[in-house]
Amino acid sequence: MVKAGTLLILLLLFISSSSWSQDPARFQEEIADITTRYDSLYDKSKATIVFTGSSSIRTWEDLQKVYPDYQVVNSGFGGSHASDLLAYSDELILRFDPLKVFIYEGDNDLAERKRPRKIIKDLQSILEKIWMENPRTEVVLIAAKPSLSRWHLRRKFKRFNRKIERMASKHPSLAFADVWSVMLKGEKINKDLFIEDGLHMNQKGYDIWKQVLDPFVK
Repeated sequence: MVKAGTLLILLLLFISSSSWSQDPARFQEEIADITTRYDSLYDKSKATIVFTGSSSIRTWEDLQKVYPDYQVVNSGFGGSHASDLLAYSDELILRFDPLKVFIYEGDNDLAERKRPRKIIKDLQSILEKIWMENPRTEVVLIAAKPSLSRWHLRRKFKRFNRKIERMASKHPSLAFADVWSVMLKGEKINKDLFIEDGLHMNQKGYDIWKQVLDPFVK
């Protein structure tokens, strides 16, 4: 039988680990790397679009080539939640005074059992900060994508996507980009769009995203 003291230690370790996994401070080094990189690349005289959010954005490495008519800032940081983007929104969004912002968050949040209500509250706070800085900034919320590794959570993902789609319908400067539907084959996920880990996309996946996002960029 496991002793009460052992159970208490295990519980404290779990709480400590869980707290760290949601502490924005864990990204300080990565945020510093992003800001340092764009200190030399960013030209404030050019029209800028920011793509930000978790690793599905971070690993889209050719975004500038995909959209050459704009200065594109990719400030994605892998493993992030909406709460992390809120914490670093000054560094990752506002400093670039963007015309448009594309946000991909919710994927990791849902995987770590965050409630959609909390995720949406964080997204709303991000939007408030953006529009307080510039009310004319257009923001696109990218749907949480389906993936092989998180397909068991598909009902939660679909509910979350419906909620942010409704949120987007209520504001003229906010849009919803549905990447969920186009990544399916019928009712099942298109396995050809992912690398070996079953979570992140290959070039075919990004090509599909581009088709969805093109109308929002132009």
